[in-house]
Amino acid sequence: MDSSLDTLPKISAPATRALNAAGYTALRQLAGVPRAELARLHGMGPKALDIIDAALEQHNLGLSADAG
Repeated sequence: MDSSLDTLPKISAPATRALNAAGYTALRQLAGVPRAELARLHGMGPKALDIIDAALEQHNLGLSADAG
């Protein structure tokens, strides 16, 4: 998998819609966001969160483990 910081990774349509509705349109915007915050979005599941985290790790970034 090769990810760009300017686009969202390939995840399910409901998860993509959830991110877009929350104002996230690029992978770079998700760096440091608490995983629990994203998990609360309707349509966001564990698989999508794992894909996002893996895409961020390619750029030495990641989701925050802090629940906020």
